[in-house]
Formats: sequence, structure tokens, C-alpha cells
Amino acid sequence: MKSLETRYLERLSELYPTIAAASTEVINLEAILNLPKGTEHFLTDIHGEYEAFSHVLKNGSGAVKRKIDDVFGNTLSRQDKQSLATLIYYPTEKMSRILRTEKNPDDWYKITLYRLIEVCRRAASKYTRSKVRKALPAEFAYVMEELITEKADLADKESYYDAIVQTIIRVGRAQQFIVALSELIQRLTVDHLHIVGDIFDRGPGPHIIMDKLMSYHSIDIQWGNHDVLWMGAAAGQPGCIANVIRNCARYGNLDILEDGYGINMLPLATFAINTYADDPCACFQLKGGSHDASEMEINLKMHKAISIIQFKAEGQIIRRHPEFHLEKRNLLHRIDFERGVITINGKEYALLDTNFPTVDPKDPYAFTEQEAEIMERLERAFINCKRLQQHMKFLLARGSLYKVYNNNLLYHGCVPLNEDGTFKAVEIYGKTYRGRALYDTLDNYIRKGFVAVDKAEREKGRDLMWYIWLHEDSPLFGKDKMATFERYFLAEKETHKETKNPYYRFLEDETAVSRILAEFGLRSAEAHIVNGHVPVKSKDGESPVKCGGRLLVIDGGFSKAYQKETGIAGYTLIYNSYGLILAAHDPFESTEAAIENESDIHSDSRMVKWVPERKCVGDTDVGRELKEKIKDLEELLQAYYSGAIAEKFTGQR
Repeated sequence: MKSLETRYLERLSELYPTIAAASTEVINLEAILNLPKGTEHFLTDIHGEYEAFSHVLKNGSGAVKRKIDDVFGNTLSRQDKQSLATLIYYPTEKMSRILRTEKNPDDWYKITLYRLIEVCRRAASKYTRSKVRKALPAEFAYVMEELITEKADLADKESYYDAIVQTIIRVGRAQQFIVALSELIQRLTVDHLHIVGDIFDRGPGPHIIMDKLMSYHSIDIQWGNHDVLWMGAAAGQPGCIANVIRNCARYGNLDILEDGYGINMLPLATFAINTYADDPCACFQLKGGSHDASEMEINLKMHKAISIIQFKAEGQIIRRHPEFHLEKRNLLHRIDFERGVITINGKEYALLDTNFPTVDPKDPYAFTEQEAEIMERLERAFINCKRLQQHMKFLLARGSLYKVYNNNLLYHGCVPLNEDGTFKAVEIYGKTYRGRALYDTLDNYIRKGFVAVDKAEREKGRDLMWYIWLHEDSPLFGKDKMATFERYFLAEKETHKETKNPYYRFLEDETAVSRILAEFGLRSAEAHIVNGHVPVKSKDGESPVKCGGRLLVIDGGFSKAYQKETGIAGYTLIYNSYGLILAAHDPFESTEAAIENESDIHSDSRMVKWVPERKCVGDTDVGRELKEKIKDLEELLQAYYSGAIAEKFTGQR
């Protein structure tokens, strides 16, 4: 029998059938290794804020502006540079406004095209011609390649380029070409995008964000607890469904479900109006933004109705899974309905709301007939929603609980730790896991919740998605409880307190941070953790840079609901060939203002880590893969030269 190595080389020879073919590929790969590494862009905790997310995606957290500065230096005014940047971000909209008042559009087209070509050429310079070619829009691919590729052998280069530009204008394709160039610059400026969790909830446009991410050229996603909650809802888990709807109701975003995903909320609305007809539902005020007064009353009633349904659904899960050890979070049976009080941890508290018409004191976690019917209809709606299922399939395909990429460890929440900083042992369905093994097991069960053939395993996966949403041992939550009930019904702040996992006390501890990195296979002093989930309170002087730069917490408050708390509108991170750049963003006014007033998101950028020698592709994960391929090809060449494998006859000379 042939050895595995021989069989592998024979298969490789089918791809590279001659010495010439194999040698050429080695030369090409070696050249790629010496190109500058591509720019990585890190975003986290987007929370449905589509406009701000879209703008940061378009400007690459300032990367586009840096390209413009690199190209034009002091030869363009600050205002001209800003106008050019705005055009690149919003080419169609900005061009429409400019051309309304432009007296000589042909001159403007010519100047703009030349400027865009220069920026595009700079953005393309770190990639192979093959990679750039694949990014070109089919309609203009040949012409664009001619314009952005240097032609050293061309005697009259300026005349050649000028003829192409003049023809583009003369045949009436200047506007389309400007749009295509602008979008190409956006694409080439950022080579790879990392989303470090929490796309969903709070903001109004998570479905729009998901559509955008599905069309992005290169991306990975680390799931956040809000993402896993929506995944559980899409899989039909009742506790997740109720939480998703409650979150949408709480932030006045039920239209995400109705308009974005076509999930009918009318049965719940009718039930809420009838059940809480005379109830002001004062404990269920909406958060964030302004809401139409005519819709406020029904939203409050729907908010209360789904909250009570949620507490019941969760109570049923907890009773079904005593191994989750969440009995202490079942609170409905602790209520004295006659006196309007509840006993928690041996202490009695008065309830702010005592109207519970659907709760049977003898069986408080049982659905009424109407509630059961509503939940059955909602479960079918979530499972059968085509757009939602497409989004979840994308999250499964491109996402995971953590990612190790180019010497960086990316995860959303925390690695559960004990009080002494060691990895906490967590029981999952009778087995104990800690550290990386815990992440791997939970990741596996999330996928089972969608694809497991065995019904029992599929149900375990679905219920575990709810567990991940709120359990104290979940790496995506990291607090001792989710005090939803207490925040609605109790005035005492002591009951609202959610104590964080010890992980958050060790963010500045070199030993703990190094232990976490080593657990995930990163032992280099150059390795970093990129973390989201907990907003950094910049206004209070808190820094996102922890442990001497080895850990970066980049949730700065994309969500408008948190911007008063954080003082900014989010952190993003850029990792290019020169090092790590952290950007702190001011709140985004609006897309309209960005186009009309050229008001970019103001960002304070700082170099977190500068590398003394510019990083090349050879220093990255892709580079390591290419080096392995080069090694294999060189072994194939040796096999050709030794006669162990014969070259294939191709019929070409």
C-alpha cells in the first residue's frame, strides 16, 4: 500500500502536473508572503444600531481617511479631503447633492475620478493583482485594472490614463464609475472584518445589519449572548422567543419582528389589550428614544404580557432542567398574591405591581390557554421565518463562541474564573468542563440545537441556548443573575445588583491573562485578547486597554441606550501592518448629516501597539498556511526531480 505522503503528493500533482507549474506556484506564494498584511477591523456590541454601524464600516474606523492622507498629504485642504472621504462613504447620495450646484460637471468628474483612482491604487498596493482582480466589479473590471495598475513600460502613461478617463465621461458612465471606485476603496481598505458579538437587540436595525454582513467579502463572528438568544428563538426555544419579544417591546422595536421578519404580533397585542385593559403597566416603561404616544399604551401592555409569559416559560425550563441549578431564579411561586409581597433570600419586599390576572397561585408557571396558543403560534412563526432562518444559518456558518486569529483571541464575554483566578469548573448535562473545553462544548450544543438528528440532543441544544443567555456560568453572560423580575417589580436597588464573574477583577492581572491566552494555544508575549460585552465607562476615566495592552475591551457603547453611561459611541479596533490602532467614536448624528454636512464620526485614534518592523502576510495565519503549501510543493518538486512521480503530459510546450 502506498504511504499517505505518497498518495498526498500524487493528488497534489493533479493540481500542479509539471515542474514548471509547481515552481511557478512556489514563486507566486513566496511573493505573497512578502506583501504587507491586510487590515483587520474589529467591531463589537453593535446592538441593532444600523446607521452608526454602516458608517463605521464604510470609513473603516478612519482607515479610509488615512489612505487619503497618505496619498495627498498637504496637497489637498482638510475640507477637500473630508469631501472626498464623504464621497467614498456615500457616493450616490453625495454625488447627487454636488451635481445640483456644480456648474461644470465634466471637470468635477475628471478631478474626482483622478483622485479616486489614486486612493484606490494605494488601497490595492498591498494585495496581489489576482486578489484585486477578484474584487473588481464585473462591469468595469478591465478598465479599473488598467487605471489602478502601474504600467512602467508605457511611454506616455498620462495620455493613456487621460484617454480612458475622458472616454468614461464622454459615454456618460462617470457617475457609475465613481460609485464603483468608491465601493472598491471601501472593500480594499479593510481586508477582514471581525464582529465580536451582540448584533441584536436594543437598536432598530439588526436585520439590516445581518443583510449587510451576509454580503461582506471576508468576515468572522463571535457570538454574543444576545445573538445566541436570537438563535435559540429561531430554533423554537420558548424562553428565548419570549426574551427576544420582551427586549423588542422594551426598546420600542417590535417593528423589527413585524416588518423586518414578518412575525405577526397581533395575537399578542390583542391578548395584552384584553388582559390588561385597565392596567397602566407603569412598571413596563420603554427605554431609549421617543415613542409615539398613540402606540405607547399598547406597547406597555404588550411589554407586560410577554414579560409574564417569559417568567412562566423560564420557570418551565428550570423545572425541566434541575441540573441548571437555577431554582433560585424562579420567583413567581415566592409571591404572596393576597398581600402583594415577595420573599427573596429570606427578606420580604413589596411589589410595585400586584396585578397578575394570568398567574394561578397554585400553579404560577402554567400558561393560560390563550398564552399557550400565543406561544405555539410564535414558535411556528420564528421557525418558519425564511429571512430569520437565513440569518441564523449565516451566524452558524461564519460564527463561533471564540476565534483565534493572527495571534489574537477573540470572544464576547468572559472566561468563567474562580475567586483565585483559576478556570471555573462548569457542569453541562452531567459532565464538567472548564476553560476552552467549556467554550467548545457550548459551541457544539448550539449547533446541535439546529442540526442534531436525535430529538433529545436537539432539545438539549435549544435549552442550552437559553442557559447561555442568562446563566452565571455562561461565558457570554458572566454575572450571578439576570435580575429582570427585580428591576420590573421591586424598588430596592439591592435586589437589582448583578455581581460580575471574578474574571472582571483579573483584567489587569498578567498571570490570569497569560493563563487564558495559553489555554487557547497562544503563548507568545505578542498575543492579545479582544473582548466585548461590558461597556467601558470612558467618561469615568476607564480605559479599554487592560494588562499593559494584552487585553482590549472594545465595547464602548454603540447602543444609544448606553451612551450616557459610557460617554462615547463605541470603540473599534484596527490591526494593520503597522500595529494595533484603537478608535473611540463620538455619537453618530445621522446618515443625512454625514452626507449633507460631511460630519464624519469624530474618532480619537491611538496606537495601542506599534511594531518596529512592518508585518507581512508571512507573519499571519494565512502566511503559515502558505508556508505549509510551499513546503508541500517543494516536496512535490523533489519527487519530480527524483523520478518518484512523473510529470503529466499537458500537450503544451
